[in-house]
Amino acid sequence: MTLPDIAAGRIRTFHPRRGRMSERQRDALTRLWPAYGLEIAALDGPCDPTALFGRRAPLVLEIGSGMGDATAAMAAADRDRHYLAVEVHTPGIANLLDLVERHGLDNVRVAEGDALDLVRAMPEGCLDAVHVYFPDPWPKTRHHKRRIIAPAHVALLRSRLAPGGTLHCATDWAEYAESMRETLTADPELVDVHGGYAPRPEHRPVTKFERRALTAGREVFDLIHRRR
Repeated sequence: MTLPDIAAGRIRTFHPRRGRMSERQRDALTRLWPAYGLEIAALDGPCDPTALFGRRAPLVLEIGSGMGDATAAMAAADRDRHYLAVEVHTPGIANLLDLVERHGLDNVRVAEGDALDLVRAMPEGCLDAVHVYFPDPWPKTRHHKRRIIAPAHVALLRSRLAPGGTLHCATDWAEYAESMRETLTADPELVDVHGGYAPRPEHRPVTKFERRALTAGREVFDLIHRRR
């Protein structure tokens, strides 16, 4: 697998990440990637979700699935929907594949690479939900242009949502949360479900990352917007 090159004129919204893998993770990646994996850079045309899963069902796109624990838990509790998780951290991809096998999750696929390139290849209105949980906050002002929750990116994500589909974001950076809120509210085709920050939804599992943020005294902000 190789990370996609930066397309001309586009700014990457993520850090390419590799890292060490355990033997268990390495074995899962080797055995399960051919059945459950999608290399975004290798796409040579539109991405057909029905063909990817072999059946039709509402589709949830998980952008930045980390080690995959939250994705696996949500998919296990929500078998009637498909989950397509996008990640660039190889051990995280491998760990999610291991969880998919251990829990028999035939409703999960894992994509490696740039999530926005994948979304561009998907048909409009094909997604039931998009989850963007704890994306890189790019805290330095000069790096704000790299944030995934930016007007052009939100317009792209929203175009792939079916009417009534939801865009759910979460962050533990207060300044980014406010920026997210302003960006999402400014999109005329999105409706703020809760009129501001949302109560923490029960369907979003608490991850180790979130526990560390709470232990450090940082508040977690959820934002849920629905396509008109």
